[in-house]
Amino acid sequence: MEAGRADAVVWRNRALMLFDRVSVPVAVCDVYGQVVLANPAMAAECGTTPGRLRGRQVLELFRPQETTQVERIAEALRLRHRSRYQVSVCWPAPGGTERYGELTADPVSDTVEETPALLVMLRVQGERPVPEPEPAPTTEVERRVLALLAGGATTARAARELGLSRDGVTYHLRRLSARWGAANRTELVARAYALGVLAPGVWPPRPRITEGD
Repeated sequence: MEAGRADAVVWRNRALMLFDRVSVPVAVCDVYGQVVLANPAMAAECGTTPGRLRGRQVLELFRPQETTQVERIAEALRLRHRSRYQVSVCWPAPGGTERYGELTADPVSDTVEETPALLVMLRVQGERPVPEPEPAPTTEVERRVLALLAGGATTARAARELGLSRDGVTYHLRRLSARWGAANRTELVARAYALGVLAPGVWPPRPRITEGD
């Protein structure tokens, strides 16, 4: 009996070493899709480490492109069917692109009666750039105020450039700060770039040109 247990431990350790070294992204999940174990290749697809994937839902990490696929798999698992299941998925890659591919789930257990775990493998099929977000709704005056602010203009200078009073510039800045939850002018400029209102990589700063402009 003791010899059998020792052999089991040896083979388990060997399996874990192989699991970690295989280049294919692989994870073991419970029947509900919660990650129990993930190899470094799977973690790399999520831009993290294997330990940080533990407890995460695999279908939150890799978004199904067809919900009907997931529903069919859930029903099959409930009935303890042991077929191989495939789901088309997409996910954000660490480099800022979006990848797409296929998750393959194989139910595995020691006995037929035992609730199976899922051995999940990911096949990367390609990637596409993430589309730029549409700029946040702003008026032309608001965009010009933000561009001047990003270039270091004071309230007085912005007022002269735009033909407004200082109170008029302050009014626009307060409205933008309230709309975006910005605590100060530095944060307001950062939000303007993040929301696509100001064109990135351009000096002096200017509003991003849209089709309606």
